[in-house]
Amino acid sequence: MRKFIKGNEAVTVGALYAGCEVYFGYPITPASEIAHSAALLFPQRGRVFLQAECETAAINMIYGAASSGKKSMTASSGPGMSLMCEGISYLAGAQLPAVIINVQRTGPGLGNIGPEQGDYNQAVKGGGHGNYKAVVLAPSSVQEMCDLTIRAFELAYKYRSPAIVLADAVLGQVMESLEIPTHKLPAPDVTDWAVRADSATRQNLITSIYLQNDLQEKHNWLLDAKYASMRVDAASETYLTEDADIVLTGYGSCARIARSAVNSLRAQGVKAGLFRPITLFPFPEEELQRVARGKKILVVELSNGQYRDDVLLHLERKEYIPVALVNRMGGNLLTTEQVVAAAKKLMEAGE
Repeated sequence: MRKFIKGNEAVTVGALYAGCEVYFGYPITPASEIAHSAALLFPQRGRVFLQAECETAAINMIYGAASSGKKSMTASSGPGMSLMCEGISYLAGAQLPAVIINVQRTGPGLGNIGPEQGDYNQAVKGGGHGNYKAVVLAPSSVQEMCDLTIRAFELAYKYRSPAIVLADAVLGQVMESLEIPTHKLPAPDVTDWAVRADSATRQNLITSIYLQNDLQEKHNWLLDAKYASMRVDAASETYLTEDADIVLTGYGSCARIARSAVNSLRAQGVKAGLFRPITLFPFPEEELQRVARGKKILVVELSNGQYRDDVLLHLERKEYIPVALVNRMGGNLLTTEQVVAAAKKLMEAGE
């Protein structure tokens, strides 16, 4: 079955098929339709929806529900996500699974409601305090707004970690055809860690505080080992990269623009390809290195080079790989023509 639907609404569909039991949140443009649709659909299906008084309250409600093993989700944008960062750090420290949707808007500060990708570092590097990571997935279509929300729940429970779906205002507001999922995720077994005030979970403890330095360090090493193990779930997509002379790379809505630019460049005789990370953490570095070898790289993004910096970080240093950036900020979208022009300029450099 298919439905013509907004990206934000597709998130709610995905959450329901993932078995999400509770939604705590506060509406904020351009993510508001997630809360609106959850307020309608969750109670209809026996799930809990509660509009919190603020984003800080919402993420702490998520902490409490996740502690009891309930599949929990919230969504926000911009300054709302900034308010949630402390709670996300607590979720990571206590090893609690939960899903947070960030439909990015411009910043810093209040910014405006236009599309941007300026929250990359906040999501991928850990915007809260301490040594922690969250799983980060980057959809690029309405279908993936649904599918990657489901995947976020899978990975959150696999690793007992918060998982962030990092979208943007374009993906939240665009309407496309959605293929409705055909099956639901099975309920996970949480009896070995959840606290439910019953005999089965009586011995469990949820905490992120260890007052002895050695114990806190041991906990950090345990988390580090878990983050390293996540590499097996790194995911990416490539398009026409095998014979490419230049590889364009971007995530989210920028990947769509870059793909159109690749098609335009090919039509003009330029051998271009696309590398799109689907997981921003864990980053698909091995695939990036494979497709980038011997090629020029053009990074396409709606921020000040935050994603470009990670591309540089994950490239092999054995050979010099020219890397250029084409970007916009402030809610302005890149055009296909701007990306094509930047690619041609990079191809001409050094000839």
